[in-house]
Amino acid sequence: MTTQSHPKGLYLLFVTEMWERFSYYGMRAIFVLFMLKALMFDKAHAADIYGTYTGLVYFTPLIGGYIADRYWGNRRSILVGGILMAAGQFMLFFSGSLHDANVDAATWLLYGGLGVMIAGNGLFKPNISSMVGQLYAPGDKRVDSAFTIFYMGINAGALIAPLVCGTLGDTGNPADFKWGFMAAGFGMLLSLTVFTLFKNRYLVTPEGKPIGMAPKRHHDSGEKVKHEPLTRVEIERLAVILILSAFVIFFWSAFEQAGASLTFFAEEQTNRQLMGFTVPASYFQSINPVSIVIFAPVFAWIWAKLGQNGMEPNSPVKMAIGLLFLAIGYLVIAFGVDGLEPGVKVSMMWLVSLYMLHTFGELCLSPIGLSLVVKLSPVRFTSLMMGIWFLSNAAANKFAGTLSELYPDPTKPVPHFLGYAITNLHDFFMLFVGMAGVGSLILFALSFKLKKMMHGRG
Repeated sequence: MTTQSHPKGLYLLFVTEMWERFSYYGMRAIFVLFMLKALMFDKAHAADIYGTYTGLVYFTPLIGGYIADRYWGNRRSILVGGILMAAGQFMLFFSGSLHDANVDAATWLLYGGLGVMIAGNGLFKPNISSMVGQLYAPGDKRVDSAFTIFYMGINAGALIAPLVCGTLGDTGNPADFKWGFMAAGFGMLLSLTVFTLFKNRYLVTPEGKPIGMAPKRHHDSGEKVKHEPLTRVEIERLAVILILSAFVIFFWSAFEQAGASLTFFAEEQTNRQLMGFTVPASYFQSINPVSIVIFAPVFAWIWAKLGQNGMEPNSPVKMAIGLLFLAIGYLVIAFGVDGLEPGVKVSMMWLVSLYMLHTFGELCLSPIGLSLVVKLSPVRFTSLMMGIWFLSNAAANKFAGTLSELYPDPTKPVPHFLGYAITNLHDFFMLFVGMAGVGSLILFALSFKLKKMMHGRG
């Protein structure tokens, strides 16, 4: 089907998510650099804060999904969450404004802003995703392509965010970081404005009934409507979500090095001169979303072509392929830095190649996983299960920060991970080759069993 056949509500959610992701990824592009250059944190401390923040960003959707399912509904949760996230971005703006005059106040504003954004994201993220599936009737074959379109909205925001916020904030002058945070705050306000203006008109079922409203109560007792027990088929489908969530940890803990260790690598050991212009380190975080926008239609065409011939792999196999691409990306850059001395800079093409291969992996795993949660979850548990799905991202992001602390520094003792000594960048990147590669092989082995447990919905 063409994209024109999708309900208009999908494009409203696309734009709402695009500007929210602009806000998130714009802040993320300069977050570690702000801590290093303005607040003068060391790399290990900055990586730890980065991992804790991004981990909690993906933990709180579990709570936000529960609140929406039981009390507020998707719409109210999205509005409250968006307001909190905008407030948090402006707290970071004030942190950037005070970093030179009062570093203690700037640090506390940083922590406060992060806390407010974590809470807001928990309300926003699972509910915007779960509303995509509610626009369609059960069994509608357009759901997978709807999530691919929605995913392009995420990456359209992520594409322009580092360019705008990096240009304004990552100038070499620590006093300018605040302008990047301000741009991120205005992006969040734009997301809220669009959602508020058009939600009542376009967020409806195929029959025209509004979606995302607060759950109904019994008129007599005031109690929530009781739910039927889960069937065996529903339990097995939910088990698939939980099993795949564990493998998602392998993927995102390696993928999310983009915001920390790979930013260190871009800043310190990548030759960023291009036709007389020094490319800001934050710009490299746009490679992934640019590649998503370019290659998402290609992957959608590949899956459709394979499907026509009865050869399309099931969702767990696609996700295993995603982990394999991730491992190959790190293998490429490990080769590029093998024998590299500290202080020696390498071509930008090594980092560009890694990000492109990681994009291929992401296209095999992330939109497929989001779609699968909607297809396998009973409607009454969709937001909650979306929150559980993001819980695996929480563990992965916290783990990503811990792994970033292992980034080799010649002035400090050699770090170890489970007995593995990381003496140089080659050793560091090979750690991720092993993690993602082993995860891919195990998931391939389990995929046939998981296909049976999905009972025709994978």
